[in-house]
Amino acid sequence: MAGRFEGRVAFVTGGSRGIGKGIVELFAKEGAKVAIIDVNEEALSQIALEFKQYEIYTKVANVTISNEVETAMKEVHDTFGSIDIVVNNAGVIRDNLLFKMTDSDWDTVMDVHLKGSFNVVRAAQAYMVKQKYGRIINISSTSALGNRGQSNYATAKAGLQGLTKTLAIELGKYGITSNAVAPGFIETEMTKETANRIGITFEQLIEASLSQIPAGRTGKPEDIANAVAFFADEKSSYVNGQVLYVAGGPKA
Repeated sequence: MAGRFEGRVAFVTGGSRGIGKGIVELFAKEGAKVAIIDVNEEALSQIALEFKQYEIYTKVANVTISNEVETAMKEVHDTFGSIDIVVNNAGVIRDNLLFKMTDSDWDTVMDVHLKGSFNVVRAAQAYMVKQKYGRIINISSTSALGNRGQSNYATAKAGLQGLTKTLAIELGKYGITSNAVAPGFIETEMTKETANRIGITFEQLIEASLSQIPAGRTGKPEDIANAVAFFADEKSSYVNGQVLYVAGGPKA
């Protein structure tokens, strides 16, 4: 039986590990041809090997460099024939309290999350507008609502929500929807880095987080992938400019 994304092409940034890898895996299993760009060459090689039974394109590219994004997007379009779904997932953290945060901490997070997403959607919309179809999904975060030690990350993730809603307004008439998924606590390499930063084990961080999650469990990458798939589906064409918090409880 054909998957729900059979014949579609998905372009995922930062798709070599964590949430991004979960998204790539779901799309591939559901029949999509999947393109992944990432700065982690080793992880990209690993995912290409792991998913070799699927139609996968991988390329080392930095989302903050527009010509690298445009080149990758053109190669994917030329190889697979379209750009149907874009997921802006690439992200970094440079957590610190405001008085300790450096210019570099701020600029790096802004560049990857905001400039990177801008570069990707600007490149993708040229193809989507022509074909009168597209699905743009930006990965935000519950941190967009504010989070201690993350003034840079929270600002960037809130900015992504503003970008999402503006894209929905500008591109909707071309059959392109733009939505955002805002994960809560998800067990990934990035949350392990958070545990290291605050000086506790990952298990201690999970235990502390559980008390704040009404669903009584932490999230997995597949929880976010399922939400992304909803927005990426052809059947969600009347859902546009929305932010879905996937956090085991109400967040906004």
